[in-house]
Amino acid sequence: MAIYGIFKAINGIINAIKGIINSINGIVNAIYGILKAINAIYGIVKTTNDINNAIYGNFKAINDINNAMNGIFKAINVIYSLTNSINGIFNGIYSLKNSINGIVIVIFSKNT
Repeated sequence: MAIYGIFKAINGIINAIKGIINSINGIVNAIYGILKAINAIYGIVKTTNDINNAIYGNFKAINDINNAMNGIFKAINVIYSLTNSINGIFNGIYSLKNSINGIVIVIFSKNT
């Protein structure tokens, strides 16, 4: 039973690491969205020579800024998920410690 607990704890740690990797990927995507928004603002300034192009550029930039804001909110959710993943790692370590304690108790109880 203790060995099952150890494998379960290791599986929890692996899943937590997967969650951290997914969280980092989400943060990178959010940063990419922010850079796209900055690029869109640059596009607004550049397209002011032609009124029609400027109006089109403004709507496009607003849409890109909205997308970037969505990316920022996703990044916040990812950070929250990262916190949960880190909690999962600590829970896995705690479970692993309890499993090791269980193994030690079984070993000592067999020796008596």
